[in-house]
Amino acid sequence: MIRSLLSAAVLAVFASAVAAQPTFATPQDAIKYRQATLKEMQQNFKRVADMAGGRADFDAKVAEASATRAAELIKMPWVGFGPGTEGGKASPAIWKEQDKFKAAASKAEGEVAKLAVAAKTGNLDAIKAAIGPAGASCKACHDSFRE
Repeated sequence: MIRSLLSAAVLAVFASAVAAQPTFATPQDAIKYRQATLKEMQQNFKRVADMAGGRADFDAKVAEASATRAAELIKMPWVGFGPGTEGGKASPAIWKEQDKFKAAASKAEGEVAKLAVAAKTGNLDAIKAAIGPAGASCKACHDSFRE
């Protein structure tokens, strides 16, 4: 519980800073930031995926809130992948293939946004249709750019 509150507080600070394109005091700060935002994004995405896959009871309000939050969060970590921030679980390919990385990130953002739109309908079938492409876009990025 305390860890969740701390993570939420850290993300809130970083979220407000993202609008102003934050700078990080150390490369480790950038790594922590991107890891925290991606972890929270994954937790929200998983909540929806579990409902879509029948591993959790469907709750339209929770699905909508979680998908909306995932769509917000997936826009945030990319600033933490700037020059000199190599490390963590990030593949060196991120810095060698910037155009490919940015394209993969953009695709993931778009697919998770579509999931959020589907979740706003409250229709489980619409969510099921959107969850696969969203998950596939995340997986494709991980396959290419995560060690």
